Amino acid sequence: MEWHKRTLEVHTSGKGMVKITAELENAVRQWGVEEGILHIFIQHTSASIVASESYDPSAQQDLEAYMEHIAPENQTYYRHTLEGSDDSPSHIRSMLTNTSLSIPIDEGKLNLGTWQGIFLFEHRRRPHRRKVLLRCLSVR
Repeated sequence: MEWHKRTLEVHTSGKGMVKITAELENAVRQWGVEEGILHIFIQHTSASIVASESYDPSAQQDLEAYMEHIAPENQTYYRHTLEGSDDSPSHIRSMLTNTSLSIPIDEGKLNLGTWQGIFLFEHRRRPHRRKVLLRCLSVR
């Protein structure tokens, strides 16, 4: 077995989903992993990692709109607004999604479903540089 590590830095332009599948596939290819598992973890409480439909952009738009619906900004019941009106909603959205994923690697490729892609889901309005930890266990 072999252990691989990398930190991926993702620049976001504000709220929305940023596809990172290609960067993950590139890391697996560079490491030369044929069989194993890739674990992805985001070190933030106002962004998340999600596996989602990656073929039709309207699926992404629907997910983004749904998050606006279930965790709207500017609610009078929010107490945690130190960094702005998107502060509490961004933490709620992160809690409802994932901060980590594990993906099997088979025959040198991420074993994703036909339409699946991996996205960083930014929940804050302003741009950020997000750190995503990649950890891969390779079985030779």
